[in-house]
Order: sequence, then C-alpha cells, then structure tokens
Amino acid sequence: MHQSTDPYVRVRGAREHNLRGVDVDIPRDALTVFTGVSGSGKSSLAFGTLYAEAQRRYFESVAPYARRLIHQIGAPKVDSVTGLPPAVSLEQRRSSPGSRSSVGTVTMLSNSLRMLYSRAGAYPPGAERLDSDAFSPNTAAGACPSCHGIGRIHRTDERLLVPDPDLSIRQGAVAAWPGAWQGKNLRDILEALGHDVDAPWRELPAKDREWILFTEEQPVVTVHPVRDAERIQRPYQGTYMSAHRYVMRTFADSKSATLRARAEKFLTDSPCPACGGRRLRPEALAVTFAGRTIAELAAAALTELDDVLASAPPGGEAARVLAEDLRARIAPVTELGLGYLSLDRTAPSLSAGELQRLRLATQLKSGLFGVVYVLDEPSAGLHPADTEALLAVLDRLKAAGNTVFVVEHHLDVVRHADWLVDVGPLAGEHGGRVLHCGPPAGLAAVAESATARHLFASPDREPEREPERERPRPVREARGAIRLSGVDRHNLRGVTAEFPLGVFTAVTGVSGSGKSTLVGQALAGEVAGRLAEPGFPVRRLVEVDQKPIGRTPRSNLATYTGLFDVVRRLFTASDEARARGWKAGRFSFNVPGGRCETCQGEGFVSVELLFLPSTYAPCPECGGARYNAETLQVRYEGLTIAEVLSLTVEAAAVFFAEVPAAARSLRALEGIGLGYLRLGQPATELSGGEAQRIKLATELQRLRRDHTLYLLDEPTTGLHPADVRVLLRQLHGLVDAGHSVVVVEHDMDVVAGADWVVDLGPGGGAEGGRVVASGTPSEVARTPGSRTAGYLARALGV
Repeated sequence: MHQSTDPYVRVRGAREHNLRGVDVDIPRDALTVFTGVSGSGKSSLAFGTLYAEAQRRYFESVAPYARRLIHQIGAPKVDSVTGLPPAVSLEQRRSSPGSRSSVGTVTMLSNSLRMLYSRAGAYPPGAERLDSDAFSPNTAAGACPSCHGIGRIHRTDERLLVPDPDLSIRQGAVAAWPGAWQGKNLRDILEALGHDVDAPWRELPAKDREWILFTEEQPVVTVHPVRDAERIQRPYQGTYMSAHRYVMRTFADSKSATLRARAEKFLTDSPCPACGGRRLRPEALAVTFAGRTIAELAAAALTELDDVLASAPPGGEAARVLAEDLRARIAPVTELGLGYLSLDRTAPSLSAGELQRLRLATQLKSGLFGVVYVLDEPSAGLHPADTEALLAVLDRLKAAGNTVFVVEHHLDVVRHADWLVDVGPLAGEHGGRVLHCGPPAGLAAVAESATARHLFASPDREPEREPERERPRPVREARGAIRLSGVDRHNLRGVTAEFPLGVFTAVTGVSGSGKSTLVGQALAGEVAGRLAEPGFPVRRLVEVDQKPIGRTPRSNLATYTGLFDVVRRLFTASDEARARGWKAGRFSFNVPGGRCETCQGEGFVSVELLFLPSTYAPCPECGGARYNAETLQVRYEGLTIAEVLSLTVEAAAVFFAEVPAAARSLRALEGIGLGYLRLGQPATELSGGEAQRIKLATELQRLRRDHTLYLLDEPTTGLHPADVRVLLRQLHGLVDAGHSVVVVEHDMDVVAGADWVVDLGPGGGAEGGRVVASGTPSEVARTPGSRTAGYLARALGV
C-alpha cells in the first residue's frame, strides 16, 4: 500500500534487544501509549526501532558524509517500517546539559527576553542602545569580565592550601600540590631555589610563603635529585608552578573529574564582587523594563515574569509584540506545572522529567505538524494534579496534526490513549512480545498482561491481583522523630516538619513545592551533621538518588555493585589463567593487557556527528566484547568473561548459584525487579530509575543492623505498577527490619500505603514551601486546602 494513503505505521520483524520478530500496526495522527513491565521491550520498540529508523532515514537524506556513518551507528534490527513520518524524540536524556545551559536557553525564552530589553528597555540618559547579545552572560559582549559571565568566582587562600602549618614542605605542608613524582619535583625545585623545605611552614618568612603559594612566575632551575639505590636520576630542568596556579589550572582545564574535584577542595566559591553574581556587564544591568533589570526578571519565577509582562505599561509596538511573544512561550511551560522555575535556573539542577517537559513546552510553540513525537515517560516527577495538564498538552500536539508515541506507566495517561501497544508479558528474555495492539478497552481480555491487571483492577479480580496496599499491614508505631524547624532554603520559608523514625514516610506535593529541598537538603543535612552525636537515634544515612551510576559505557552494573571483582577472581583462579601467569588485571577492561585496545575496553567507539550529539557504535575490532582474542580463550564453567558480562542478572543468579559472594549481589538485584538487566549493560543505557534501584540493591546486599535512615527521591519513576509492588516489598521490608524510610513520591498508591505523610504546597515555587498537612494517609486525605488530599482519598477508596 502506498505510504501517503496508508493511515498506519507498519512495523514488520522488529528484533531490537529482546523483541522477538514483532509485527505491529499503529495509527498515525493518534496518541499511542507503549506499556509493559520494566525491561519488557516497550522502549526497544518505541525508541530503539521506530525513532531509530526515523533518525536513520534522516541521516540518509542529509549528506553523503552522514550516510557513511550510518553503518557505524547501525540501523535498527527490523525487516521493514512503512508509513513512518519524520520523528522528534523527547527522551529523558541521561547526559547532563552544560552548566551554562539554563531554563531560558532550553526553552529559548532567554532570546526573547534579551530582544525585549534591547528594543524596548528603558536606557539611562545618553546611553547607547545595546544589541541583544549584550544582555547574554554567554557572549563576550555581555559577560561580566571579572567572572566571565559565570556569576561566581573561585578563590583560594593560605589556610586552604596549607591546612597544617606545623608540617614542613618536605612533610607535605602544601596539601594542594599533586602527589607522587610531580609533588616531589616541585619540592626539589624549591630546594634548588634556596628555600628551606625542612622547617615547619609557620616558621618560614611571610614573603617566602606568599611567593611559594601565589607567584605567577615560573622560574626554570636545574634540579639535582638525591640518588637512591634503585635508580640513578640525572639532573634535569624543572619549571616551578605555585600552588595557586596549579589548583586554578587543574580546576579549569583538567579532563579528569577526580583531579578537578580534588582541586575544588582548595577553593572557595563566592558571588563575583564586580557584578554581584548577576553575570552581566554594568551597561546591560543599567537597562530596565517595568522598573526591573534583566537579571531580576531572569531570577523571577515564570509565573511572576508573566504577571510583570501582563501589567507592564504600553511602550510602543515593539514592546507589545515582544511581550506577547514571551507570554505565549511561557504559557505552555506553566501549563505543564513548571511555572515555579526561573529562566536563570541551571539545567543540570533540573530533574530528567522537568527537562523533558521544558522541551515539550518548546515543541508546542514550534508549530510543527505531520511529525511523530516519541516521549519517554512525560509524567515522571508529576503530581496527579499536573498530569491532567500534561494530557491536555499531548492532545494539542495531536490536534495540530501530529502522531504522538508515549512510553508510559502512569495509568491515567494509559487510559487517555487512543491506541495501546502492550509489550510483555515479563522482562528481558521473558518479554519482547506484543500482547495487545489496539484501543485500550481490548486489553481487558488479555489474561497474561500485567498492565491489564492494574488498568482494569476491580473488586471481582482474584486476591493476588489486587494492589499491594489493599493487603492490611500491621500499624507501625514510631520510635522517636527527627524535627526540623525554621528551615529557610530555596522556597522553604521558616518551615517546621517532623519525620517519625521506624516507619515509612511519604513526602508529597505538586512539582516545585519544595519536597526535594526539604528531604534531600534540609533533612539529609541535619542527619548527616548529627550522626556522630552520642545518643542520636540514627546511626547511618543512605541517600538513594537517580543520578547515573557512571557517565560512560565503561561503568556498568557489575562494576558498580562490586560483582565484577568476584567474577575476575574466579577467572584468575582458573587453571588456564594460572598457567599463563595472568592476574585479575588481565580480566579488567579498564587497564591495558587483556582489553581490546581499539576501543580501550569500552566495547564501543564514539562516532562524532557534525551538528548532532555524538553517538556510540560497537567496536569494529572486538564487536563489543571489550577484550582481545587471547583473553577470550580463558573460560570459567564454559563461558568467556565477555559472555559472563552479557548474562542477565536472572541468568547469572543461576550460573553463580554456588558462589556466595556473587549470589548475594545477584539476589538483591533480582529481588528489586532488575533481573532483566545484563551484567555488563553500560551505565549510559540505564534510566534514572534503574540507576536508583541498582544503588538500593547494592545497599540491600550489605544490610547492617545499625538504625539506618533511607532517603529516596521518587523511587517509582519508570516503574510499571507491577514493579512498584516489588520495590515496595523491599522498602517496607527495610522498615520491618527496624530502619526508617522517607520517600519523595507522586504515586498515590505508594502514599496510601505509607505510615506517615508530609504534604507540601499548596502550589509550586513562591506558592509552595509550606507544610500543608502531616499525619496518617487518611488524615492527610481529609485536609482542606491540600492539592494532594483528593487524589489520596481516591487511592484510599474513601
């Protein structure tokens, strides 16, 4: 059938990851939701097949240069895809945006605001009109010359560089210097220059101390190293570098995150005195609109910025048009529940869900039609009150003549779909089949679907299919509490909150109400500062966030959990490895020796694409195995080390059943619902929710008796309702074992099963930051003025 007249996107023989030759027909110009348990294959179909094929076609149409790269990136494993329009992917990107990226740059609102100030701002008498670039801290024309537009400056002082002045230079008084040979070299140069390296630092003349630490001079001297028995070192020319210069250069230029972090310890971070942290030149800060500078409006919440633009006195046609354009761009952002954000809020400080919704709001204004939007859990991090606005936005994209594909677990979004593709029935090799492809109502008849059991849950279903919370759990009594009072941070203004111990506490509230600030900053900070206090009831603090477990394909599940150390020891102990004299390092893909040198053990090579994000392609030498051919000759119980890394957690649990150190790790990962992940799965392929559950499993395998406080930020993100039950069993098990759990959570079924709830709000940003209600779930559900109450009441069935 001809593509333009066929109203369906037709996929034949999709085999990406665990998909088993999948055939599906999906209507265009409709909202299609892909569902299934974690690891079932729904993302492999939506992103790995459909979006990847659209991207491949795009590359093919652009230029011969791009076409040459297609075989490197690899086309999706599928027989054919027809009827597929161009696609726009709105993934929850794993990679962090740069520190200069902000809400304003992501939404392009900053461009419009700068234009408004350039064309319609109030200039001081006699001042020249500035170009819009002069209002950007990211351009040479606008950036404050003192801090280069960053708004903060890093400084150091003697106290930081030399923490112990009783030590001599030879004993390591200058703590900021590098270790090993480099540090010894600097010490030898000072000695050659005539400085006393054996006197305590505090006894050296002030002018010498100042020169050693802060000079910009770099004298070159001949160093005569002290001879030692092991090797004879000849004299050499050594160049001196002051401690201050070394720290600043390392912090600014080093490619090593470890070295940069070490250098940062010797620096203080404070607002730039020249611009007061406002990042711009004085000429730009002298221009106002509605009586405010651009820095003041960029720091205001978007809802406040909208109010200022709405009430600004008319200032000519240019001002009116630009203000209206800005308000039209702000509207979809506030509609998606993000009105509490300010334009100058840095992108790295946003959650993956917030970033994705900002991009979604920007797309609404772009006016594209006839494209496929592929979204990755747009409801992540959304309070139920904000999910309704999200559905309206998805409907608007569809009404504008687009096809919308959404990978989603939130049942309200699933119910709203025109078409449902349910993948399963389970994860990994037990999934990869399409159980239902059609209108949502048709899923009710599919007995093996985990989604159906939750989507059509009703009293006549069998007991084992009822949600976890409906099983009565004994009421837990709190054993003391941690009380926070007068918390002033971000939008929290003098907040007092109590967190009972020995129970499961859920912290709720709309996006931007202050939940993460209260739990991840105030509570975590208070507890961390008091752990050493005699008699303090909490002995350990464990924060389980959604940050990646690594930023390159080199980090993976096995290395993070420590499981890989056990595996390498097993291979090293094999007869073949012993005969060759190989140590554990031979089986590491992080050091030369056993690894494939073409990809340096990553299994992938980075493919740089002009004007597009770089991507990873399998290594042409080892085909992704990570090791050289010789290393792969050694086997343990019949498998090479590369084959062990390609095992799923579930398969590995059977394979290593007799190895206690490995079995414990694997049981913990399986118990938390991650049996479908491969041991060597690169960290870059893991979602934030998966990374968080790996951290939790790592913690569960070394469970201690000391009273531990576990803090989790939205642990159900990315989880199918069936997987939420598995996770909750583990979290409630921690409480039953005598520990305390505090979760920031939007899933009302989880909140309904908590022992205690702290509800923040009532709104986001300046409208939030107060404790609206606290108590048992049923008490909070009856609190007037709480935006959570109604949804919680519905989850409780009252």
